[in-house]
Amino acid sequence: MSDAEQPQIYLITPPEIELSHFPTDLARVLDTTAIACLRLSLASRDEDLILRAADAVREVAHRFDVALVIDTHVVLAQRLGLDGVHLTDGARSVRVARKELGEDAIVGAFCGQLRHDGISAGEAGADYVSFGPVGTTALGDGSRAEQELFEWWSEMIEIPVVAEGGLDAEIIRRLAPMTDFFGIGEEIWRSEDPVAALKGLTAAMAG
Repeated sequence: MSDAEQPQIYLITPPEIELSHFPTDLARVLDTTAIACLRLSLASRDEDLILRAADAVREVAHRFDVALVIDTHVVLAQRLGLDGVHLTDGARSVRVARKELGEDAIVGAFCGQLRHDGISAGEAGADYVSFGPVGTTALGDGSRAEQELFEWWSEMIEIPVVAEGGLDAEIIRRLAPMTDFFGIGEEIWRSEDPVAALKGLTAAMAG
């Protein structure tokens, strides 16, 4: 990505959503900010809950012409007519997901801090690779995807890259010249005003 291009927002749902008001909150965000892609990323394994959430979120996303992918669930992506899947096991499932979903679907892969996994995912057919966390988060073992990884990727690899996990304005300013997307989720949803929180982060992208 050239320095002249500003990264885009890859919006991630919170791990738990309240269907009585989340679709309205989501619509407010999509109505005020350009979003490249939306990811349904729920902690629950309750299939009925996931199905109901996916239906509600898809209705809002498609109203605003935003692509919707789902964490891990290739079968549900097919059944629900979603735009693709975000895989959380690096490169391991990319070929299978691509075969199941077809060439037109979005297939992304989270590769933690591992450059080799990212390269392998791209070679297997991933449309984008995600690295993280880039900041402090309670998830994982404390390891981070460092700036050097994004610098190297932006110089050597053409596959779009997402920076996610523990983002703040300072990290966004630092990584903006070397990433294509910022995966923003809990950073705004835990705020009283997600729209204002997102505006603050997008302002940091512009430097």
